[in-house]
Amino acid sequence: MPERINCNAALLVVILLAVSWAGVAGPPADLSVSDTHVRLRGSFRNARLRFENDKRGHVAFIGGSITEMQGYRPLVMDILKRRFPETTFTFTDAGIASTCSTTGAFRLHDDVLSQGPVDLFFVEFAVNDDQDAHHAYRECLRGMEGIVRHTRLHNPYADIVIVYFINPEMLTIWQSGEVPLPVRAHDAVAEHYAIATVNLAKEVAQKIEAGSLTWQEYGGTHPGVIGNTLCANMIDRLMSLAWDSAGRAGGERLAHPLPAPLDRHSYADGRPVAPKKVHLVRDAVVQVPDWSNIQGACRRRFVGERLLCAEKPGAEVTLDFEGTAVGAYLLAGPDAGMVDVSVDSQPPRAVNLYHDFSAQLHYPRTVMFETDLEPGQHVLRLHVSDEKDPRSTGHVLRVLRFVQNGVSHP
Repeated sequence: MPERINCNAALLVVILLAVSWAGVAGPPADLSVSDTHVRLRGSFRNARLRFENDKRGHVAFIGGSITEMQGYRPLVMDILKRRFPETTFTFTDAGIASTCSTTGAFRLHDDVLSQGPVDLFFVEFAVNDDQDAHHAYRECLRGMEGIVRHTRLHNPYADIVIVYFINPEMLTIWQSGEVPLPVRAHDAVAEHYAIATVNLAKEVAQKIEAGSLTWQEYGGTHPGVIGNTLCANMIDRLMSLAWDSAGRAGGERLAHPLPAPLDRHSYADGRPVAPKKVHLVRDAVVQVPDWSNIQGACRRRFVGERLLCAEKPGAEVTLDFEGTAVGAYLLAGPDAGMVDVSVDSQPPRAVNLYHDFSAQLHYPRTVMFETDLEPGQHVLRLHVSDEKDPRSTGHVLRVLRFVQNGVSHP
């Protein structure tokens, strides 16, 4: 898809459908949208004021592979360029395949906020919180609240949109009349902080049930042209509901209210910790792994990274940190091991690093070691175990970054 298309939304849909349906019999899929699954909460005018009055804007996208792919994100970028042709936009793409909202909360500072205050922020993690992380409700909430609260602490004027995509398991849940667990948790955060939501998932489920769309037309878990266009149309509708009024937007930007946290241990001050800050006690090094001689695929974005590597039982590292939670953003491949974890000299407990998707891929995941500590200084100790998951071929620990949730904000 070209970076910019100079046409209105209706023509964009026609072009995309012409490409998608060339040579295919039958009617095109239903790309119409109603207001039913577009939820405008609180104030959503700060971004428009910034774009119109300052003629500049920072728009960011964070999520998993659905955000990283050339899908809904570039379509939304084109919609914004069409709506504000005189505005110079900075677009930040912080999508990383396989990552969940926990990883998102801990990489938010480096991957998004370090680029400057965000004026309009799209967040997408429902699918990965479900099928990749297998999160419980608490983890879904802590990750999403961490992203929202940290963003608003960094820039209280930031307008945020949470977008719900869908996979086959979630489709079944929607069609049974229930709400998938990640959506329930993320929606609780949206209600609490008055965040706009675009429930593409429920829109798709209802269209499929009505017979106006099929799962194949939608494109699957990673949507095709039709699925991404439907999402972009819903976001365009959200913008129309919030922004389409006569004349220019008047008044000043207003800071969004910041209520008390839903969970005082949510990851609102999540930060990465570079491997060089870790104490290498025994049989551990910080290096770029020789991926050419290691079984399993490693995604290109990680190939040149320096990782903390401990490859045999008995290896040990420690980390001094401050805050209420500590974990590691790591690559768990076919040889991922187990570690014995202790904080502040507490009895160790075993943590399995191997993931269901590790067999062929050095899978990026965030493993939390402790999450409910009292604020203050702590010491983490990791000892590579001589035990391992029966599916694993080794005992390896490879850490991209350790993560910590710092002193909680009020």
